[in-house]
Amino acid sequence: MSLSPLERRDYLIGFAFVLLMVAAATLLGDYEIILPEIGALTAGTWIYHNSSWIAQPFKIFLAPSGTAVIGFLVNQLSITYAEKVYLTLILILLLLSVLRSTLAPSFATGLLPIIIDATHWSFIIAILVFTLTLTVGVLLQGHYRGKPAGQPLHVSHMLGFTLVASVWVAAVWLAGFPQMAGIPPVLVVFFEVSQLPDYPGKLAIRQIIALAGAATLGVLIHTLLASWLLTTLLALPLVFVLLQLLHIKLPAAYAFPLLALVLPANMFHTLPIAASLAACFFLGTVFVFRKVLAHQHGLASENNG
Repeated sequence: MSLSPLERRDYLIGFAFVLLMVAAATLLGDYEIILPEIGALTAGTWIYHNSSWIAQPFKIFLAPSGTAVIGFLVNQLSITYAEKVYLTLILILLLLSVLRSTLAPSFATGLLPIIIDATHWSFIIAILVFTLTLTVGVLLQGHYRGKPAGQPLHVSHMLGFTLVASVWVAAVWLAGFPQMAGIPPVLVVFFEVSQLPDYPGKLAIRQIIALAGAATLGVLIHTLLASWLLTTLLALPLVFVLLQLLHIKLPAAYAFPLLALVLPANMFHTLPIAASLAACFFLGTVFVFRKVLAHQHGLASENNG
């Protein structure tokens, strides 16, 4: 896919913004300032101009910031890791329902403080600063004008999301891998595709490959370079190339290289496997569910005919 001059400009500015965040974390020596989902939010709002993300610009600030506070506070509770993930997911759904928002990256900003065990208020300050900056950027670009507001969360969608997430959390907990309970970029994509009226198998496969590939790139590059800034500088263009080869736009993929920078040691090396398994489970569930519904609809049409 060839890029227009405006698209190239947006990519360069977007990547520079993410690099600025990582540079600030490097200078301050504070990994809690590295926010993986800012990579996804930047791609979805500034680069891709995702209609459902930019239609209500101020929610780009309100929703992720609100869920980050939720995750930060839940992380202070004396409960198990899996319980923290599950409780946070429920509270995120409730907040998005109140805000009438379907901004999927909000799940990632809510889960991140639990995954990295955030304890410093620098995490919250960074979230507020970078989401507010993105909001201002979207307002300045003006692409949000005329975009239809996103549909509010339906109870059936919330229940379906909760049910599938509950099965996953319980499965990894029982299997002895509670750290796999929350893989933010995968949950972001799952939340989005679960709202689609149709979900082709080919798209599901491409998205699984993109998520697994981006996670692998992040881990491999950071293992070789062991530098936050150099890893980001190299990984972002490679994720771009991967998505171009797959012919898809997937903002969440840009979060994986940044996630690799902040993961604890017990999650870092298993991230590609965890991402692959989680993507296959969540996206595969949506694909199978859509197939079952289509089959039932076909049978109903035949009976009515």
